[in-house]
Amino acid sequence: MHREPNLTNAALLARRQAAIPRGVGHSHAIFIAKGENAEIWDVEGRRFIDFAGGIAVLNTGHRHPAVIQAVKDQLDKYTHTCFQVLAYEPYVELAERINAKAPGDFAKKTLFLTTGSEAVENAIKIARASTRRSGVICFSGGYHGRTLLTLAMTGKVVPYKAGFGPFPAEIFHATFPNALHGVTVDDSMASIETIFKNDIEPSRVAAIIIEPVQGEGGFVVAPPEMLQRLRALCDAHGILMICDEVQTGAGRTGTWFAVEQSGVAPDLITMAKSMAGGFPISAVVGRAEVMDAAAPGGLGGTYAGSPIACAAALAVLDVFEKENLLERSRNVGERLTSALKAMAARHACIGDVRGMGAMVAIELFKNGDVKQPDADLAKRITAEATARGLILLTCGTYGNVIRILVPLTASDAVLDEGLGIMADCFDAVA
Repeated sequence: MHREPNLTNAALLARRQAAIPRGVGHSHAIFIAKGENAEIWDVEGRRFIDFAGGIAVLNTGHRHPAVIQAVKDQLDKYTHTCFQVLAYEPYVELAERINAKAPGDFAKKTLFLTTGSEAVENAIKIARASTRRSGVICFSGGYHGRTLLTLAMTGKVVPYKAGFGPFPAEIFHATFPNALHGVTVDDSMASIETIFKNDIEPSRVAAIIIEPVQGEGGFVVAPPEMLQRLRALCDAHGILMICDEVQTGAGRTGTWFAVEQSGVAPDLITMAKSMAGGFPISAVVGRAEVMDAAAPGGLGGTYAGSPIACAAALAVLDVFEKENLLERSRNVGERLTSALKAMAARHACIGDVRGMGAMVAIELFKNGDVKQPDADLAKRITAEATARGLILLTCGTYGNVIRILVPLTASDAVLDEGLGIMADCFDAVA
């Protein structure tokens, strides 16, 4: 690949540090020049395998030809009107198709926005308008966004919430089930009852929001029983159940929405990230009567559901159907899990291999002791992987989880090459 002789990662990093605030994190000192499916090349011409996928945005890979063509075609028609001023058909078609995909035997409607935080924040607005209640129950370890409302909902202080308070009121955190750390579904449900006793009565709770698989929280899967019991609890008290599928949505877990695998139909679902293959769009889909609770003018945004992003999202839906990517997601997940379990058998530091579909992670501990999370080892492994040509990300409450969000379109050869690099990293560092 051609490279500019004076364009280096180090030079660009220096410019970045001088021009951009330090609050914008930077996982790898690499500047991309080109991306193709599950591979990227930096400005110095070096190739990397991408197991980060833009933090779950690239389920269809870098620059999928069908997505790029759809965007090029849309560019030749119009790029912006603001949907609330002059509407356009791609927004309507995308809403129809998302409505058809959402679980539940009831009429649905969909709102489009731009970011995951916006989707979550608007879901809470809709829930409050529909129920005429104010309280919101979230879960420890959850991540819902960077706005003040979604930060209040996020169950992790550093680095997201530190220094940004005070936060909006009437946001409460229950305990998320985690079998590895001894937190049962009974414990989690009991923690909600404790909130009802100590903090807010059920009749003032508008919504309970949960990630079917926690993303930033460390790819911890909510057991189907948890989602089923949460659904029953919400029904008993007239509370709306919201599933935050910003990271799990768009087929990452082997079904379009992760919650489908529990048999539960939430009242509202938020999604974003991979739904448009790299172009910014998010959505709230839910019960039609709930979605209609907000008065005209109460929902929307200047760039919300942009024509470019709608065209890309429609192309992503087509790609999933034509390339059978839901089945591919399950196959990728099996391949990842099998290889990671083989690594775990050789390295006691890998205390858990978990996930759903192709949303897979490993959790690292000192001496295999689940009471000693090893964030330092996670950092060393990801740094070693970068040096060897593989992009990985960490996550988790203690920063000791390594997550894999490789494009579903990656070839088996590239998957195996990346997994081989991971194995070499553990052999060298762990």
